[in-house]
Amino acid sequence: MRILLFCEQKYALNILHPLALEAQEQGDYDILWYLDGRHIEQFPYANDFKHTTSMQEAADFMPEAIFAPGNIVPYYLSGVKINVFHGYAAEKGDQFQIRGYFDIYATQGPYFTQEFERLKGNRQDFHVVETGWLRQDSLVRSMPLYNTKAKEIREKYQAKHIILYAPTFSPRLTSIPQIKLQLIVLAQQEENLILIKFHPMTHKKWVNEYRELAKQFENILYIEDNDIAPYEVAADIMLSDTSSVVYEMLLLNKPVITVRTIAHDLFWQDVTKPEELPAAVWDNLKNDPFAAQRQWVVDNYDPHLDGLCTARTLQAAKDFIQQYGVPKIRHTTIWRRYMSVHTFGRVQKKNI
Repeated sequence: MRILLFCEQKYALNILHPLALEAQEQGDYDILWYLDGRHIEQFPYANDFKHTTSMQEAADFMPEAIFAPGNIVPYYLSGVKINVFHGYAAEKGDQFQIRGYFDIYATQGPYFTQEFERLKGNRQDFHVVETGWLRQDSLVRSMPLYNTKAKEIREKYQAKHIILYAPTFSPRLTSIPQIKLQLIVLAQQEENLILIKFHPMTHKKWVNEYRELAKQFENILYIEDNDIAPYEVAADIMLSDTSSVVYEMLLLNKPVITVRTIAHDLFWQDVTKPEELPAAVWDNLKNDPFAAQRQWVVDNYDPHLDGLCTARTLQAAKDFIQQYGVPKIRHTTIWRRYMSVHTFGRVQKKNI
């Protein structure tokens, strides 16, 4: 089966990589990565997989299945189109939108499955399949390595507490402009190690500002890696705001504190004033007041920790094709067809 791994933004690389590894291991897949060159300058897996930045080459590949963590896939590409999502943030407005580009929504866990089934109703133009999130397989595969790295970080910096700051990039929702002084307060306690991990789409002025901050303290590290998972494993607690990485940390059964999150259902502590953070960090490290709420997240958001999320996602594509065949295009509205062309340009199609 020819599969296309569709990456519009950098964050898609780490999400789709475990799927590529599973397909490679199974052996009966021809794999091509599409990278949007406007947003992705380098491909970290170039030695292992074919890739292209040309939409024409992606179309000429004539994929039988396309996997995408983003919100849009050009309607004119062949193949069953599968949304594999880019996180867990149910409170963000785009999490539960039926966009018309996808044949399958590969949901993370019961909470998401139920909501998409409700939205589906009697509609016949897409399917909902609960597979678990792809990144969970990467975590399962890499946990021994991550644990070793976590131990090395803790020993190198003689850290009693490792605090991970991972905010959203959205200017409207981010805590980046408000939290800097509180990170300094936390860093003044030498037993604390502060890890700063920004989203790849964070504004450059904030990236540069916090890189400079890290240079001023031996126990503040600015993380350049794209993959946040090793640092989630290493950290004892996460500080954030309205970011889907909050749920990744909760699923590791670790405490989280947010600053002015827009989430309505809180399974962690939220503070409205940044100056409340140091006391909240201490309380959560010492008393862990939200342990029971975290367990609900594990059970409902993504309980699939068996390392088979990628296998289930590939099987969902196979099952669709076996029942319905390979779609030549995605039939959708005029507006969505226009947006496909506006965003990714036109291609010359073959054998339509």
